[in-house]
Amino acid sequence: MKQLVKKIKINTTIELITGLHIGGSSDNVEIGGIDNPVIKMATKKNQPYIPGSSLKGKMRCLLEQIAGNPNVGGVLEIDNLFGSNDPNHPSLSKLIVRDSMLTEQSVKELEECDNMDMPYTEGKWENTIHRVMGTADNPRQTERVPAGAKFNVEFIMNIWDDDDEQKMMALFEKGIRALENDYLGGSGSRGYGQIKFGSMDKVELSESNGWTEK
Repeated sequence: MKQLVKKIKINTTIELITGLHIGGSSDNVEIGGIDNPVIKMATKKNQPYIPGSSLKGKMRCLLEQIAGNPNVGGVLEIDNLFGSNDPNHPSLSKLIVRDSMLTEQSVKELEECDNMDMPYTEGKWENTIHRVMGTADNPRQTERVPAGAKFNVEFIMNIWDDDDEQKMMALFEKGIRALENDYLGGSGSRGYGQIKFGSMDKVELSESNGWTEK
């Protein structure tokens, strides 16, 4: 690996099929407030977003599970794309995953919706069921971004002179499909976090075009 030869920018969307909960700070929850808030932008009216770290980490985790590796790192093909600090096979991450923001249309729809519990989000009550008595215990409210909301997503794949671009892209697409058949965020086994990616718009950037879209 001596030279960066191109970047592939991949723009798409994520549509929430079911409500999404990616946890944020609950340090400032007021009495009577929601127990499990979602992560939100400090600006943009506290709109929820999907951290790039959550998206990238879940894709890597699923690919490693498919490869039969219970630990992070150790699969060279995956390490080559996602990076590794293994002293025997160190590598830079060649996949950049941006934080994903709500689309303008979703912002408008959520702001105009009269059924929301909070701006842009809903509250869902959860509890535990006593296995013997059959009673509901420990009620708590979890904040979710509602089903139907869409986020803009951007990936950047760095291709170096010794990379097999086709294999890298195939692995990336495998991670996308695996995530669609799993879940993003918390409480996936209880129905949260089912997502669907939109069509992939790919643009190649290189030194010859100044690393910009033309």
